[in-house]
Amino acid sequence: MSALKTSALRLIKPLAFPDYALLASALVFSTFAAGMWAVAMVYQVRRLGGGPVELSAVATANAAGLLCFVLLGGIMADRHSCRRIVMLVEALSLAVMGVTAVLAMTEVLQLWHLMLAGFCTGAGSAFFYPAYSALLPKMLPAEQLLAANGLEGTARPVVHTALGPMAAGFVVAALSPAHAIVGISVIHLAALLMLRRIPNRQAYNAPGPVDGQGQPGMLRQLREGIGYTVRTRWLLWTLLFSVISVFTFIGPFEVLLPFIVSGNLHGDARLFSFALAFFGLGSAIGSLLVASAKFPRRYLSLMTACWCLGTLPLALVGYVDAAWMLFAILLAFGITDAVGMVIWGTLLQRRVPGHLLGRISSLDFFVSLALMPLSMAAAGPLTQVLSLQEIFVIAGLASPLFGIIAWWAGRFARDEIAHPLSDPVPAALDGERGGEAPASSR
Repeated sequence: MSALKTSALRLIKPLAFPDYALLASALVFSTFAAGMWAVAMVYQVRRLGGGPVELSAVATANAAGLLCFVLLGGIMADRHSCRRIVMLVEALSLAVMGVTAVLAMTEVLQLWHLMLAGFCTGAGSAFFYPAYSALLPKMLPAEQLLAANGLEGTARPVVHTALGPMAAGFVVAALSPAHAIVGISVIHLAALLMLRRIPNRQAYNAPGPVDGQGQPGMLRQLREGIGYTVRTRWLLWTLLFSVISVFTFIGPFEVLLPFIVSGNLHGDARLFSFALAFFGLGSAIGSLLVASAKFPRRYLSLMTACWCLGTLPLALVGYVDAAWMLFAILLAFGITDAVGMVIWGTLLQRRVPGHLLGRISSLDFFVSLALMPLSMAAAGPLTQVLSLQEIFVIAGLASPLFGIIAWWAGRFARDEIAHPLSDPVPAALDGERGGEAPASSR
């Protein structure tokens, strides 16, 4: 009982810092709004008479906005105030959803309006998340970052994939998609009000010019970020591992899993949603487990092992003949994926120099997502030459095989011993991150 209480206290300790509590609250509101949009957008497209092609167009516009601006978003996070960037993004989201709501309520909304809204939403995410990642270590001491990333990893699947869509579904069923978009606008307003309450501290701004020299150009900053990534062995090999892993499993997971549900299990959309819910539940459990513990000494090895072992059960997806088997596989996949992601996010914030963190976070975002559309596009045609069972076997085994290569080539075992991250930051620094915290949290 004592250990459980200690773990729970460690998990919520970052909320003792007022600035972070405001930022986390705003992130929950914004994520909730994104979850609502995922449902409201679908039914708004259908209300306009659209089908799968039109839905794909809106989703593609969102992905295009993200990929077009994510590198620029990282540069901006290292050049300007991260607090101001997240506020501007939230203000943009409020404006976009507000205009979309007005157009929908007055019944003049067209498909291209939704595509533009999707593009702007994706572009906003491209600026928001690098700034958020760079802002977090400025608000919290290093020993609190693991718990903060774990809280985010727990809240995101619950809010984005469950509570937000559920709320939008109720509003759409009771009123209309337009009313759901109005609700999304109100929630973005609440998030913006939370962000405005964060004090404008000097620590949240980018470093100023050195020795009277002007700030370097954006292309130079981009080259600096890429150069740091190439020179940093553990970072380079983790990103290369991510490219292979995302490319091999995301397409089958996103595109072909529904066919496993309908073909092997003779299930419908409801069974598919239950399957995804188990993945989300696993993500929440994994985030809670790692966030409520101390930062692992063998952090690179544990992160790699989780991502490798986590995809192994996917090799069995094509052979399941009972729903509980699929639920167990996705639960395990969600747990291991989340543990690795929380460690990775904390690792970036603790080992990457602060003036580079925005750019490295955006490079991580870009590299990890760059091949996602290609993987999803290839999944369907691949079924013409391979069976679903063979495709999922490849998806399950590719990550472990390349993960072992990355662990060896990146010298992860040697690196994590040479750079331990378990030592706490002196409490004297706490007052400069997110305001004064209660004495018990120092």
